[in-house]
Amino acid sequence: MLMGIKELDERRFYEIESVENNWSLRELKRQYNAGLYLRLALSRDKAAIKQLAEKGQIIEKTSDIIKDPYILEFLQLETQHQYSENDLETALVDKLEHFLLELGKGFTFVARQKRITFDEKHFYIDLVFYNRLLACFVLIDLKIGELHHQDLGQMQMYVNYYDRFTKLETENKTIGIILCQKKSDLVVEITLPENNDQIFASRYQTVLPSNEQLRQLLIQTP
Repeated sequence: MLMGIKELDERRFYEIESVENNWSLRELKRQYNAGLYLRLALSRDKAAIKQLAEKGQIIEKTSDIIKDPYILEFLQLETQHQYSENDLETALVDKLEHFLLELGKGFTFVARQKRITFDEKHFYIDLVFYNRLLACFVLIDLKIGELHHQDLGQMQMYVNYYDRFTKLETENKTIGIILCQKKSDLVVEITLPENNDQIFASRYQTVLPSNEQLRQLLIQTP
């Protein structure tokens, strides 16, 4: 399988990740077909892309765990004409092992529909994880359709709550990820503060992408 990967840097990346994560052949094929290397490379400069080939995926800062898009083909939702956010959440929990592998290194599951309460009002966070490598909570909110600025504000509230009332002093700042089908990068940029390192919006796909399409995106990225 590895010898069939023509790009040398890409092959080296999968060699390292296969050993470090003890991937089975099936999981290696899934990660390759889901374009893991290419999706990670899209968010990195040339020096960081080279590091992927030399060291694999290194988790040192918040952005290192973020993917865009996330590939959720294992949910098999593409055969359904319509599904709700609750359907998506239930499917992710039912396939939690697969979702943890897609999220990446260091993730552990904490809670589903985590309730937080203040001013006699209840709010529910879709999914809560903890990343052991970054020593922080990771909150995930699921959105069907297009992302709106109100969704970013809501996630900011969740993150602020966890930072002030849940995390320990020895832990790092909470990360919030909104998974949506469609987003405007300009809306995200204008809504969030400059030098943001806590709130992220990523698209999700329920079908495997074309590796060739991902390669073209990588070529076009400055």
